[in-house]
Amino acid sequence: MAPGPVSSDPFAPRLHVYTGDGKGKTTACIGLAVRAVGAGRRVWMIQFDKGYDGTNEHYAERKVLRTLPRLRLDPTGCERIRPDGTFRFGVTPPDLEEASRGLSLAREAVRSRDHDLVILDEVLSAQQYRLIREEDILDLLNAWRSDGQAELVLSGRTRLQSVLDAADLVTEMRKVKHYFDAGVPAREGIEY
Repeated sequence: MAPGPVSSDPFAPRLHVYTGDGKGKTTACIGLAVRAVGAGRRVWMIQFDKGYDGTNEHYAERKVLRTLPRLRLDPTGCERIRPDGTFRFGVTPPDLEEASRGLSLAREAVRSRDHDLVILDEVLSAQQYRLIREEDILDLLNAWRSDGQAELVLSGRTRLQSVLDAADLVTEMRKVKHYFDAGVPAREGIEY
């Protein structure tokens, strides 16, 4: 997908990308979602590879996001956080099934005319971890460019120049120092 000319129309929908190896990509998505809801906009947020078994809400932000009017939240993915706070790595067939479910929701969301902001949280990481393909993301962008009316946000680690070139805004979170490197596990209310 070649980058298009940036429209001077201040109300034209834009493509945002939040990427990098640093902490804060999902936090930026959540902040934008809250801001949009506060402005009366309708938001659809789909989280990729962030497990949800239908009852477990250990991602603390979901407790608040689910209470917001005009915000639809669809977490997808199998559980990756272990009881001790460490992460499960690797790709299993159920991980691929959940990624496929997330893509199906994303296709519906980018074509929807019922939302003003669509956030595909960690969709770019899902591609990096081989849960979905680059072509899947580019197909989503093409569908959004032709059918979508909403602002679109993609987050996650990526090296896809095709996505970076297509974006109107790219913010890179860069890790300078992180306590994970000293063995500190993920903490509720801070990392999840």
